[in-house]
Amino acid sequence: MKKNIAIIMGGYSSEAAISLKSGEVVYQHISKDIYNTYKIHILQNKWVLVNNDIEYPINRHDFSAKIDGEKVNFDCVFNAIHGHPGEDGTILAYFDLIGLKHTSAPFYQMALTFNKRDCLSVVEKYGIKTATSYYIDKGNEINIEKIIDKVGLPCFVKPNNAGSSFGISKVKTKTEIIPAINKAFKEDSQILIEEFLDGPEITVGVLNYKGKIKVLPMTEIVTKNDFFDYEAKYLGESEEITPARISPEIHKKLENVAKQVYQLLNMSGFSRAEYILVNNEPYFLEINTVPGLTNASLIPQQAAAAGMSLEELFHNAIDMALKN
Repeated sequence: MKKNIAIIMGGYSSEAAISLKSGEVVYQHISKDIYNTYKIHILQNKWVLVNNDIEYPINRHDFSAKIDGEKVNFDCVFNAIHGHPGEDGTILAYFDLIGLKHTSAPFYQMALTFNKRDCLSVVEKYGIKTATSYYIDKGNEINIEKIIDKVGLPCFVKPNNAGSSFGISKVKTKTEIIPAINKAFKEDSQILIEEFLDGPEITVGVLNYKGKIKVLPMTEIVTKNDFFDYEAKYLGESEEITPARISPEIHKKLENVAKQVYQLLNMSGFSRAEYILVNNEPYFLEINTVPGLTNASLIPQQAAAAGMSLEELFHNAIDMALKN
């Protein structure tokens, strides 16, 4: 019998619209000959199964739905929710409680990696190089002199728990710091301010492929903007070069660091980590555990460069989850 796969998409964050696009791509590229696939919209005001534009409520007791009076239970959830509650592990803890398998890492690992501060503090203990950071919580006193003294200018101001570059600013002058902090606080009550690392940005996709850790061809980000912001990511204002134009030696070094980070964070499923090369040394910025899966996204580009179709990529994720 074919397994029933729930593709969850949407979410409660600024990334909901992007997540719906990712979920649609996943739905289109999973073979209907092998799996029964269902689109599930997880939104703040409703959880619904969407079939032929008709919405069927999800029973949150057991995550089932009734279509024309017939109950549908799921064998596995394909997690395509960027941000809360998919990428931060919240809904995955619920799936663990009801015994439903999913394509992401365990909920604690998802929560850890979604919190940029906590993730950086863990990898630093293993000798992974990171940018110098300054942390602020909403309500804290803001001392601009202390910030500049620690991280210098230019610097980056980021929400601690957010993705798709929402709320991020590159700050070049002292007067830009407060507006950047206010912008970041619109996305999260915690922010981090990081020193500017001057070097090429390399994105590295790592996944559990047929039971082994696989590093995909790396992507070099070249943007006309100040950094790889929302417009650069989704509106074509960047050049994404796959494979990255780096030497075999630097490639090997990055590959080893990326594998180490994936392992020490106890990842499974998809991940996409960002690194800056400073004097040929990789500095870890962050890791995305539900990376974008739209046609414009980096993981699909990297999979294609590896000779892997989206169907193969998504089927592998389901297969690994069912075997877990």
